[in-house]
Amino acid sequence: MKKIVVFASGSGTNAENIIKYFSKTKIANVVSVFTNNASAKVIERAENHQIPVEIFEKNELLDRNVLQKIEKIDPDLIVLAGFLLKFPDNIIEKYPNKIINIHPALLPNYGGKGMYGMHIHRAIINNKEKETGISIHYVNEHYDEGGIIFQANVALTDQDTPETVAEKIHELEQKHFPEIISRLLEE
Repeated sequence: MKKIVVFASGSGTNAENIIKYFSKTKIANVVSVFTNNASAKVIERAENHQIPVEIFEKNELLDRNVLQKIEKIDPDLIVLAGFLLKFPDNIIEKYPNKIINIHPALLPNYGGKGMYGMHIHRAIINNKEKETGISIHYVNEHYDEGGIIFQANVALTDQDTPETVAEKIHELEQKHFPEIISRLLEE
């Protein structure tokens, strides 16, 4: 059975969706959730599924502490699901093409530092975009610039608000993210 490690910083809805999806397969299991936010809802969600949680400080991500914990697990895939810190080069170098991220826009648009969550959805509405979507991509040393694995789009109307855009994006994430992870693990 393949092993998935999930990194998340917030509510953990995508992390929980991935945990539930793989608990019903023989492909892989989420074996650990890592978070930099000691009050993140993802902690409770992971613990509800008996998934071990590693809470760390930002400086621990940059030194070898987090890398050493990951190496002990020896994951087949590292999944960033709402993880807001820049992923460190030492982990990227150790796990080339084994770290993926989901981004709530159609990259290369609306990517980069500070472009996450409602910041993106507001920018999309302010720019009167006619569509948006999700991008699942490999993680490299730059924010949101790794090779794109998958994109899905959704149409927008003049009545959409940042909140309705967020709902549409969440639906795409919940549907596609576990499926793409599964496909990558089967390759």
